[in-house]
Amino acid sequence: MTATAASLATDDDPRTAQQRSGPPYPIAWRSSIPFLALHFVPLLAFVTGISTTAWVIFGVSYFARMFCITAGYHRYFAHRAFKTGRVFQFLLAFGGVTATQKGPLWWASHHRRHHRESDTDGDVHSPKHGVFWSHVGWVISTEFGPTDLDGIKDFAKFPELRWLNRHDWVGPWSLGVASFLLGGWSGLVWGFFASTVLLWHCTFMVNSVAHLVGRRRYETTDTSRNNWFVAILTGGEGWHNNHHHFQASARQGFRWWQIDTTFYILKALSWVGVVRDLKGVPERVQRDHR
Repeated sequence: MTATAASLATDDDPRTAQQRSGPPYPIAWRSSIPFLALHFVPLLAFVTGISTTAWVIFGVSYFARMFCITAGYHRYFAHRAFKTGRVFQFLLAFGGVTATQKGPLWWASHHRRHHRESDTDGDVHSPKHGVFWSHVGWVISTEFGPTDLDGIKDFAKFPELRWLNRHDWVGPWSLGVASFLLGGWSGLVWGFFASTVLLWHCTFMVNSVAHLVGRRRYETTDTSRNNWFVAILTGGEGWHNNHHHFQASARQGFRWWQIDTTFYILKALSWVGVVRDLKGVPERVQRDHR
């Protein structure tokens, strides 16, 4: 961990005594070359230009896929914070797959492990191993490639989710082709690739920045923090200390002023019966802060 990042681990950090070593597992640099190379593809926009259609694809694909990650992969598959039917369940999973963050079962099973062992040696992406590791290193390491089906048995029983998890390339390729057909090379380079790279790192910031920078409203046994900037970028996921304090809630912005657009959309969907049984935040949880 760098000196700058280490300075962010203030004395209210419950894990300060365990700070900070390097990556606990080797990084698979060779097999990660395609992932790393894709970060440079948006630079081709200097050649293709950025059309109005490409900007529309960029915006729609970013926000739609972010919702599928936050509402689907995270709040539904990882935490079961609401209920829905099998069709919308699949749509959430397919939308999440288009974000190029692997399959829903892989994502949710690793996230459940993160909560079971937050900021301990068993945590899959704790900042105690450095900012790079928590942000992206764990994704490209040699350790976390397989899906832990035992950790996601409740959803692994659905054959369509297992298929999508095994064939997670289907979503990105489908969206990439659609972006090209709609916007040409500009739609592909900017609409798809640029929005995908931005989506990656905004999502990854929840694991890195939201464990290092922000306010700790609740006394949790991990380093989670509320960060308004991350919350804006991720549809409410930046209220991370709230979430670690009470993981079951479909709402992560516990206070009225904590913007949580993912929850607002879920609430609207509940009015028309697409989702149901949204788990709220009990009053005792609201009061239990320092």
